[in-house]
Amino acid sequence: MKLHCEVEVVSRHLPALGLRNRAKGVRAVLSLCQQAPRTQPRPRAGSERGGRHPACLFISTLKDKSGTRYEASASSLKGFLSAVRLAHRGCDVEAPLSTLTPVKTSEFEKFKTKMVITSKKDYPLSKNFPCSLEHLQTSYCGLIRVDMRMLCLKNLRKLDLSHNHIKKLPATIGDLIHLQELNLNDNHLESFSVALCQSTLQKSLRCLDLSKNKIKALPVQFCQLRELTDLKLDDNELIRLPFKMGQLTNLRFLSAAQNKLPFLPSEFKNLTLEYLDLFGNIFEQPKVLPVIKLQTPLTLLESSARAVLDNRIPYGSPIIPFHLCQDLDTAKTCVCGRFCLSCFIQGTTTMNLHSVAHTVVLVDNMGGTEAPVISYFCSLACYVNSCDMLK
Repeated sequence: MKLHCEVEVVSRHLPALGLRNRAKGVRAVLSLCQQAPRTQPRPRAGSERGGRHPACLFISTLKDKSGTRYEASASSLKGFLSAVRLAHRGCDVEAPLSTLTPVKTSEFEKFKTKMVITSKKDYPLSKNFPCSLEHLQTSYCGLIRVDMRMLCLKNLRKLDLSHNHIKKLPATIGDLIHLQELNLNDNHLESFSVALCQSTLQKSLRCLDLSKNKIKALPVQFCQLRELTDLKLDDNELIRLPFKMGQLTNLRFLSAAQNKLPFLPSEFKNLTLEYLDLFGNIFEQPKVLPVIKLQTPLTLLESSARAVLDNRIPYGSPIIPFHLCQDLDTAKTCVCGRFCLSCFIQGTTTMNLHSVAHTVVLVDNMGGTEAPVISYFCSLACYVNSCDMLK
């Protein structure tokens, strides 16, 4: 009879001696065992009926597989506790008892917190992953989709699925409420879903590696992952970064080298980075003439949208149609801080990347550290006031 649990051995004599017990609980296998027979006088009638020997507790840990024997004591499991109570009274125990044998290493697998698999032949097909895992790496396993068994690992903090052939991520990854690091390097991803951006990953995800995939654009909702500190987007097919990039206020490491970025979004100026790598993109020269999309007077849709956003009025699909929510989510931010929907002036300028990052990898082989930034203006007055910046 065995119980997998966490055990802490406490000496009751220490408090009487003025000492504190400093032991810590460890993962162990707690067994209710038959004591080995000893050479002793023949027991009196009525004791140890049937020639049986009293039961005892046997504790085995990963460091002490041979185990240590203790007198029986209480346990959390109801059936185990009942048997222990009988053993403690010196009565016969009807439940099946274990033998005093060393515990196998396999019996501690349920307590694993880390598992690293780097080849297809080692990938578990016939048994589940230990439910106690906090760090799981399955690289070079030829996975074409995320194994749904991984999504049952509620304690998972780090998930490494790098160097596989995954094309799509299930939205249920967002149910891993403790997930802090997600590595999807070198897969076949073409997108990062809005559902993941709006999941519990908003509160938990710190590090995300999407490098070496086929992603062309990230949704604007991506910037709702505001706990991100490290983001790797190298070697994709990105043609733009989310224009609300400045909302990632905790971001410290950003790498988006070897993509197809022609410019950076205006809110990029709001970042405060320690490291930035944008090498190998196709940055364009700033355009001399702006793109003008002003309308006078403003449409009812434009006026309403600006009022909602400028006054931070809550909105959502239960309140207004879904397509209007999408319009509000993708609204541009003017350099003055106000918002505009489809009525604006668009201009470009250059920015020295050292203004947003302490360490900057050169943008090109010519030693440059400047990149074009696209800016929006809600009115002609805002554009005129910013002319010096656009020169």
